[in-house]
Amino acid sequence: MEIECRADFILYHTEGCHLCELAANLLREAKCQFIYQDICEDDELVARYGIRIPVVKKINSGNEIEWPFELHAFIDFMGANIESGSN
Repeated sequence: MEIECRADFILYHTEGCHLCELAANLLREAKCQFIYQDICEDDELVARYGIRIPVVKKINSGNEIEWPFELHAFIDFMGANIESGSN
């Protein structure tokens, strides 16, 4: 089953973070459109995500999934977003 999602996800990352690059590649593999948010641009984001990145956040619900996650876990996370957005 192929699931495509809208750009309602944020990938929190920092420049040069190899785990963040792996997460971004996984999101692309899942055909997910997402927004990059470099946490270094905001002190509050650094405090919140500094040791947790990469983190993917659903914009509409605020739910988050932290690294490490595999493709199937992220697709489940995406599917929950699609179901909750179909009301």
